[in-house]
Amino acid sequence: MQKNVISEDHLVRYLELTRRALETIRIAVPARSFGRKLAEDFLLMAKSYYEDALNFKTQSDLVNSFACVNYAHGWLDCGARLGLFDVGEDDQLFTLYE
Repeated sequence: MQKNVISEDHLVRYLELTRRALETIRIAVPARSFGRKLAEDFLLMAKSYYEDALNFKTQSDLVNSFACVNYAHGWLDCGARLGLFDVGEDDQLFTLYE
């Protein structure tokens, strides 16, 4: 694998990983809390970037697709580490605190 090229296979792996992560997470904070608004915002950002990644892939823009899918997963990881999302003990899909 070349280090300066994003292959479609590599991109598809990242898209699949993030799709599975989006299906796994559950908002963990109470409905009437400031944390809930944060969690909803984090989730909206992740979903928006994921959709952008899919759209860029459709346009054969693998570089921007790869950037967007990584931003999407970054929002999910951050929310999980802050305790906004319940991800169980899944350290394959998420970067957990411990």
